[in-house]
Amino acid sequence: MNRLSFIATLLAGALVLSGCGQERAPESSFVLLDGSKISTEQLKGKVMLVNFWATSCTTCVAEMPELVATYNKYRDKGYETLAVAMSYDPPAYVVNFTETRKLPFKVAIDNTGANARDWGDVKLTPTTYLVNKRGEIVKRYVGTPDFAELHRLIEKLLSEA
Repeated sequence: MNRLSFIATLLAGALVLSGCGQERAPESSFVLLDGSKISTEQLKGKVMLVNFWATSCTTCVAEMPELVATYNKYRDKGYETLAVAMSYDPPAYVVNFTETRKLPFKVAIDNTGANARDWGDVKLTPTTYLVNKRGEIVKRYVGTPDFAELHRLIEKLLSEA
């Protein structure tokens, strides 16, 4: 691979990872811990963070207090968080984690893996998507987000019509 094509490949990868291009969030239905369902269609008009995680993922567990703080800071302004537990995560562990940590946002279990497949075949956790009010993916994070940057982006998206 010559130097120019190498640089082009790196740039293309950076654009994909950053979520540039405003791709539409997939039409998905999530099963919440209480057995109810919520869809991406129902959340249009809100700025939404979709976080794929697992109780066995130390990075996921470590970032949860920041996700809670972010949700608490913006929830009254049209912001929603949906934490989607991976299909391999035992439901009892997810319920226990959610209850003991008093997670204030919606938690879903992706028991078939369909949600992870729909959202770009998510395999690594945490993988987090920020979706604008129009239902477009604005940013994708693999690993822990830079929360200061995330907050600035959420504020920008909340201010949009």
